[in-house]
Amino acid sequence: MKKSLLVIAAALACASASAQPTETLKKIKDSASVTMGVRESSGALSYTLGDGKYVGYHVEICQKVLADVQKQLGVAKLDIMYQPVTSQNRIPLVQNGTVDIECGSTTNNATRQKDVSFAVTTFVEEVRIAVKANAGISSIGQLTGKKVATTTGTTSVQTLRKHERANGVNFEEVFGKDHIDSFLLLESGRADAFVMDGAILAGNIAKAKNPADFKVVGEVLSVEPIAIMFRKDDPAFKKAVDDSIKAMMKSGEIAKLWSKWFEQAIPPANTKVGMPANDNTKAAWATPNDKPMEAYAKK
Repeated sequence: MKKSLLVIAAALACASASAQPTETLKKIKDSASVTMGVRESSGALSYTLGDGKYVGYHVEICQKVLADVQKQLGVAKLDIMYQPVTSQNRIPLVQNGTVDIECGSTTNNATRQKDVSFAVTTFVEEVRIAVKANAGISSIGQLTGKKVATTTGTTSVQTLRKHERANGVNFEEVFGKDHIDSFLLLESGRADAFVMDGAILAGNIAKAKNPADFKVVGEVLSVEPIAIMFRKDDPAFKKAVDDSIKAMMKSGEIAKLWSKWFEQAIPPANTKVGMPANDNTKAAWATPNDKPMEAYAKK
């Protein structure tokens, strides 16, 4: 019996080991392919145009990073496969090897750093509140008795509840399965407010049927570094990604990409998000780092 149990245990251990992804650069070189995790509705950071086409600030940054990786590895042709992810499954899909590099709208925080790694920060976000323009809501204190939407798997409502000005404010949470769904809750009147990263709010408003019907209001709830994510304990891949992004920062290319996606008209409706890079984002470009959210909270 003991021997049988040992055999079973060994078999399970081998199966577990074989299920783990190999070092990312080797995996990419051996297969001449890479899987990019993308979002369907993360504002101008990462979104879909339909028919399997994904675009946005982080998508284009990742495409340029992967072109550098391809050159570094000497791969003649690199096949990029796009895997849509959600707030709920993005980290598990990176951990289990389904996704090699996640290019969405993920906050780098201390808890997540235990499970995954992040590239240098490419955007420092400010969490805000979106409402209908005629709602008469302009601050956190006016959310008492209201329905507040957020996306399942995100930390935005937790952030709202922890905000000093939310003390004594009682509201009902309603959840969307993704950012499009959460915005639809606001658009349809099933929610009075949508709490999320400002870029995601602005991007969804820009793509709404009537963008003028909505506005972003209230206090900045938190400051969060947003970064490209990949598997933990793979220093060679992290260095390749970081080196590529740092080169874009130094050359000014990343600022041009920001302007392209956040200050100029973007598809599919050729509307502008109208969001210049904030001072925290510019500072992250000037001094590249992968500090978690908690480092910003201490300021």
